[in-house]
Amino acid sequence: MGALTLTLTLIILGLRLTTISCSSPYSSRETIDKVGGEEFQFQSQNPVLIDVKGGPDSVLWVVQLSDLHFSVHHPDRALDFKKFVGPALSMINPSLVLITGDLTDGKSKDLLTMKLNEDEWLEYRDVMEDVVKSSRLDKSIFFDLRGNHDNFGVPVAGGSFDFFSKYSINGQLGRNKNVNSVTLQAAGQKHLFVGVDSTLSVGLRGPTNVFGHPTDELLAELDLELSQWDSQSTKPITKISFGHFPLSFSALSNSGKSLKDIFLKHSVSAYICGHLHARFGKNLKRHHQLSHHILSLQKFLQFNPHQVSYDSIVNCSIGATPVKEFWEWEMGDWRKRRAMRILAIDRGHVSYVDIDLKSGGKKTIILPTFPLDSRFMSTSTSHHKYKCQVMVPSSYETVRALIFSVSPIVSVVARIYDSRPGNLNLVLEAKMGKIADNTSRGDLYVAPWNYRAFEDPSPDRYWLEIEATDVTGRSTLTDLRPFSINGLNAKISWTWMEFKVMGCQWAALYFPLLWSALCFMLSILIVPKALLIFSNKRFTYKKFLSNKGFKTFIGWVLQELSKVPVVWFGMLGYLFYLVLFPWVIGKVFIDGEDRGYMTYKGWAVRSFDQREKHEYVGFPDVMLIVIPHLLVVVLPSLLVTGFLAAEKDVYREQFLSLTGKKDDNDGKDKLKSCVGMRWIRKFLLVVCLAICWKHFKSCWALGKAYEMNPVLHFPVYSFTIPLLLAYAVYKTRSL
Repeated sequence: MGALTLTLTLIILGLRLTTISCSSPYSSRETIDKVGGEEFQFQSQNPVLIDVKGGPDSVLWVVQLSDLHFSVHHPDRALDFKKFVGPALSMINPSLVLITGDLTDGKSKDLLTMKLNEDEWLEYRDVMEDVVKSSRLDKSIFFDLRGNHDNFGVPVAGGSFDFFSKYSINGQLGRNKNVNSVTLQAAGQKHLFVGVDSTLSVGLRGPTNVFGHPTDELLAELDLELSQWDSQSTKPITKISFGHFPLSFSALSNSGKSLKDIFLKHSVSAYICGHLHARFGKNLKRHHQLSHHILSLQKFLQFNPHQVSYDSIVNCSIGATPVKEFWEWEMGDWRKRRAMRILAIDRGHVSYVDIDLKSGGKKTIILPTFPLDSRFMSTSTSHHKYKCQVMVPSSYETVRALIFSVSPIVSVVARIYDSRPGNLNLVLEAKMGKIADNTSRGDLYVAPWNYRAFEDPSPDRYWLEIEATDVTGRSTLTDLRPFSINGLNAKISWTWMEFKVMGCQWAALYFPLLWSALCFMLSILIVPKALLIFSNKRFTYKKFLSNKGFKTFIGWVLQELSKVPVVWFGMLGYLFYLVLFPWVIGKVFIDGEDRGYMTYKGWAVRSFDQREKHEYVGFPDVMLIVIPHLLVVVLPSLLVTGFLAAEKDVYREQFLSLTGKKDDNDGKDKLKSCVGMRWIRKFLLVVCLAICWKHFKSCWALGKAYEMNPVLHFPVYSFTIPLLLAYAVYKTRSL
């Protein structure tokens, strides 16, 4: 009980300390041109400005693709991309095409060795050339950026193994910066898109290459790019950022700053990303809002997609501080789902639709641009503007939708349903007309409506559906989506898997998890031993029988563990070894004989500017090895060893009670029938085998990933736990 209390106290203390240490020393209004005591100066290059020609003037749209994972072992990914994406882009005619990372897979057939394969990059280059031609789009509007898979084992950017710089579209067009921006201008309105590459500057092999690592220099450059039009435009500028890593898988810079800080400072409309894939869920979206609470739990966890509720009282005064917020939208993947996203900006309203091309190309695609989906697109800013009546009324006066089709559309109908009675009742059905334009880039359909009739305090009372029928009679329906004219958010919940990958800030959680686990294991080793040595507190099987409480049971099991000295000292020494010494020594780059060594703080590798200097990289990426090893191998081994020792104590007491005296073997037959041939021990042996199987499987995977021999390169990690378990099984086999 003392161990559990101590552990809980340490967890809470660890969270508080980490919150304070990870909190940003700068407010969101301060510039980050100077961070961590170092000042960064950038020469502002001429902004890339694309003047979007043709109508409709009020709206423009872009396409996002992510996580292509072109692989020599899965040629269907590239074949489907060439078959479906080119024609789809030709039909959609976007102003930009954004490809947000993991362009190639970089994995062996058994998925254990992770390093770049040049054949995959040649395939990517050739497929993209074909897609550009078949889409009839200009190559310059394609922006691709690195994902972690595009960086596996790359020792230095721009080197011979940096295939992204050689074969990607950005590389071919000379976009070699980690931050690249482009501005779309339509009808005098500017829309800024900023791409950010936060992959490791030193590309480790997987699996310890899974986080984004924005540096202070990168954040300063991102800040500069997002502010490039602030002093030159009197009209509001819609800002969209795109990258590979979700913010839940992005580390902090050396000064404690994050991508989130920059996005909040500029109140970008959205940050669109990939990385997580569709297998984790469909609701991988998250709303971020500036919090002034230094010790806020939200630095570690966010339990649902909406960070905070709107204030019931809206401050409409002129000097009121604007809300700092943005949406984060992960899009899924091409690898399995064959997903593509169309994102539209309609008079400042940002919306999107995700398309599944797994079953083939789509004949008709409908993207409602207003009203917005109240689950994933409403913001407190739009709520504030509506409440204070400072919005643009003309942007509310019609229901609008973009429609892309291979065949002419003959009919479009908007339907609104009222869900208040408990079921959906049709309350509005209106035909939508196309905005005529001789130089149209796409078809925008609108229907006038009395938007004030749909004001309601419930954000999900009214639901929108749009149906389009083409000349062949083929009908296409959108999914029903709730909307709120007031700009209120409809509350939704994440599944456990969605929360795990979107709601947990893993970089901030790593050290609290690590030190809590280590302190917990040290406490369950040291506290019972200390009680045994320095006090009269004894927990025994007989005491447990007389007082069957959880505290007595745990105390008895752990004190029995401390009576097996080889295992006790072995476990204690192993925990100190994991803190003080390297875990493994392996190859982290594609080529070369140099090896790095891994500790809980990351990989120590030779720097390229100073050959004799070692620096740590891959923090907190190593948590993918560290935390599972502690929680799935070491902790269960420690506990099962205690249960083996306790089971032996039970067996001994039963034996003595039946024989009536010590060291008498005459009662063994009666003992066997009484305790059932020690079935508890047999169950514990199965648990030991499961732990060893899990551990050796992990060792095999690590050996393949980093070209290591368990005997030569990580013997302590590989064999300590199995040997201690084997000794515990041997030592507790008989009286």
